[in-house]
Amino acid sequence: MRRTLAALSVTAALACGVVAADRAFPPDLSRLDAVSAELRDRDGRLVAVSPAPGGVWRLATTVDDVPPQFVAMLLAREDRRFRHHPGVDPLAVARAAGQAAMQGRVVSGASTITMQVARLLEPKPRTLAAKLAETARAVQLEARYGKDEILGMWLTLAPFGGNLEGVRAASLALFGRPPLALDDADLALLVALPQRPSALRPDRFPEAARAARARVLRDAVADDVISEGEATALAARPLAAARHAMPRQARHLAAAAGPGLTATTLDLALQRALERLGAEAGETLPAEANLAILVVENATRSVAAHLGGIAGEGRGGALDLTRAVRSPGSALKPALVAQAIALGLVRPETRIADLPRRFADYAPENFDRGFAGDVTVAQALVRSLNLPAVALADAVGPLAFVAALKGAGIAPRLPTGAAPSLPVALGGLGMTLWDLASLYAALADDGMVALPVWRQGDEAVRRSFASAAEAGAVRGILAGAAPPAGIAQPREPRIAWKSGTSWGNRDAWAIGMSATHTIAVWVGRPDGTPVPGMTGRGVAGPVLFAAFGLLPDAGPLPVPPPLPAAPALARLGAGGADRLRLVFPPPGAALEQAGITLRAAGGQRPLTWLIDGRPISAERHRRETRWTPDGPGFYRVTVIDAEGATAASELRIR
Repeated sequence: MRRTLAALSVTAALACGVVAADRAFPPDLSRLDAVSAELRDRDGRLVAVSPAPGGVWRLATTVDDVPPQFVAMLLAREDRRFRHHPGVDPLAVARAAGQAAMQGRVVSGASTITMQVARLLEPKPRTLAAKLAETARAVQLEARYGKDEILGMWLTLAPFGGNLEGVRAASLALFGRPPLALDDADLALLVALPQRPSALRPDRFPEAARAARARVLRDAVADDVISEGEATALAARPLAAARHAMPRQARHLAAAAGPGLTATTLDLALQRALERLGAEAGETLPAEANLAILVVENATRSVAAHLGGIAGEGRGGALDLTRAVRSPGSALKPALVAQAIALGLVRPETRIADLPRRFADYAPENFDRGFAGDVTVAQALVRSLNLPAVALADAVGPLAFVAALKGAGIAPRLPTGAAPSLPVALGGLGMTLWDLASLYAALADDGMVALPVWRQGDEAVRRSFASAAEAGAVRGILAGAAPPAGIAQPREPRIAWKSGTSWGNRDAWAIGMSATHTIAVWVGRPDGTPVPGMTGRGVAGPVLFAAFGLLPDAGPLPVPPPLPAAPALARLGAGGADRLRLVFPPPGAALEQAGITLRAAGGQRPLTWLIDGRPISAERHRRETRWTPDGPGFYRVTVIDAEGATAASELRIR
């Protein structure tokens, strides 16, 4: 009994020592954790891979990532008793020792898969001390992890030559396909390569690689993994001759993802098609110009495809230009109209003047320097008229408009210390492609703004910007916009869209909505240099419609719900953006010419003109008239519109 107790004590002490040593010196898994970043699409397909630290391609791999046939071939070649030994195979050690004693040299090794994993986790020079440490680590790994976990470590870290580590990285680089898509001949080559990665490279040493593959196939026959006839046929198969590029779609999102696996909302097929479209469109742009495209699903606000920019020297292709803060130009006008409708100031049919007008010291002009006269709000938006947009901003209030954007989760950028002012109606602030896509997706759906999400599991947070009826009213207006030149107009509107061009032709925008998707396009130079002749309609518009052509036909746009009943709004009333104003002469003017053109803006025609309270001859349906003063002196000019509104000014004639 004393001898038994002593033996148990010694055993317990040894066990405690082993446990203490295991806790004091755990395996170093830092190489296993330092894997390449991966992006997967919504269906689990590989979208992009980025190198691991050190520039190696090392993709996390599990037993489920490779065919069972590969594991069977690997064990047949490397470690037949892997499933049964505790990390060290005593039979293999005895065989190797006996062969070495008989031959006077090392004939075969005794390393198990687990011992190889220990060496791959902590590479050291091949010495006897290193071999003993490797053996101890193998036992430790077996105590800590299951067999499939240890296999996963080997599948992730095994060397395949150059900067390739792991079976998945090697499969993509050598065959352009994941391991699950390989046949048995390719799997056999992958089993063979880690034995001598540099000497067996199929692109440099095809004969050596073919012979090594044949040896793997013979071992597979010996273990009844495949038949002899299959092995003969597989050994005759040609080898992979060239290395394939790693998947690099959505490269800007991949750069933002970080190490490890990131599941995204992307659609790989659409992403590839969008990148081809971007490359083709880029060929028509100036050498320094670039473009960015964002495709968002209306229902979920998830990103289906993302193009941050096309590659090219001088184009700034490394930048994610969907995040660039730029002036939206007229692309922000639909949001302004939505706010004016939400505040009850206008309806799409409300009439508003597009005529010369000053807002204090601000005198906006239209893109073509002309004026359309009396138009509806809908017509002004479709034609992208500037004066009505500024008038609406005046009525809504620039500060209130920017506050509404911020309340919906959009963060417009203004110069440091600057307060919102009327130019915000024409793009006088900074926004990103994500911001505009968010606003238009709200107009396409329910009026709720949500910044799009691209990681699976993230939920778009929705904030109110307009009601579904108000959003639908703006969507209905934009559905009436004609497509770019050369694109046929469908019988029923399928796309509602708006273009925008920032001051100086620095940014060209086109954002559109279908029943299912919102697509936002930006074109310009990353450094903000003007591109002469570039407009949103002419350059970004065709790209937008081509991008919609990559999607299934979503059918007609949804019919918007009716706007609630509101007081009659024939025009934006007095005190609003279309009130009667005397444009010329300005107050206190001192003039010397004999003939003067009197000019008014706003108000309801016909107009009546008075000089010192007496009517003068004028064409009542025009907003200007010619007047010749009787002589030098002071005069009071008054204009009255059809609704009785008046505007007056005093001047002096020298």
